[in-house]
Amino acid sequence: MGSTLKILLLGCNGQVGWQLQRSLSVLGDVVALGSASQADSEGFCGDLSNLEALTLTIRRVAPDVIVNAAAYTAVDRAESEPDLAHRINALAPGRLALEAERLGAWLVHYSTDYVFDGSGTVPWREDDPCAPLNTYGRSKLEGELAVRTYPRHLIFRTSWVYSARGANFAKTVLRLAAERETLSVIDDQVGAPTSAELLADVTAHALRMALTRPELAGTYHCVAAGQTSWHAYARYVLTEASVLGATLQCGAEEVQAISNASYPTVAHRPLNSRLNTEKLQLAFSLHLPQWQIGVRRMLQEILGAPPA
Repeated sequence: MGSTLKILLLGCNGQVGWQLQRSLSVLGDVVALGSASQADSEGFCGDLSNLEALTLTIRRVAPDVIVNAAAYTAVDRAESEPDLAHRINALAPGRLALEAERLGAWLVHYSTDYVFDGSGTVPWREDDPCAPLNTYGRSKLEGELAVRTYPRHLIFRTSWVYSARGANFAKTVLRLAAERETLSVIDDQVGAPTSAELLADVTAHALRMALTRPELAGTYHCVAAGQTSWHAYARYVLTEASVLGATLQCGAEEVQAISNASYPTVAHRPLNSRLNTEKLQLAFSLHLPQWQIGVRRMLQEILGAPPA
């Protein structure tokens, strides 16, 4: 390994990838590729569905670290596109693991609470049995297993990711609340809204430590502290947005609670998305902030209000 770390970042234009461009830049030189890039001016490809071009790109860049923030994330559409979801979420991470091993590089990968069946109310631990409910979850689990074939890896499972950039649940709630007098939101799915910013900062911190302490390799749960339902999350968003001066037709009190069963979707979703983060916090000496802190910061950013 040279004096300057070379990092290949895949999925740089996604919510997490965008923040990783910032957080990883203090560790070394970052080659950032978007998922849509077939071949840029240098011939680099960041499209995970193109395994051969991806392989050639890794060999040309010859990074010390590969960070994969790209994924097929259209949960419902995956039911009708299982081959594409499998290619991007399972076969591509397997290829990354093979190339990382060939280079002796570290591999950082992101996964999801959807690898669990969502039963019970206890936060899932890293070694709990996996039983995905849908095609997306199965493809992500296969990707995890492929990455684990190579020892020098960090896998971060997360849930309910958001950022000020791109689409997310909070933005959808704000848009609908500006148009409608009432909203109906599911109240029996529980998890922790987690900012892409937090994920990116944890990644950089953990990677820096793992580079000199390879025994830290493994799978970790990374979500903000606390828990909430989608219904309570929506009410929190509208309460904070009102304080920040947003014009709303629907206030927090007009958000009605409905069950997951009364809002059918193509893909089944887990009710219990709680993730236990003790392993991460102990291994890397981290304190994870309450979920409300990041959501409030995002709302201040997207609504253009200065922090109080």
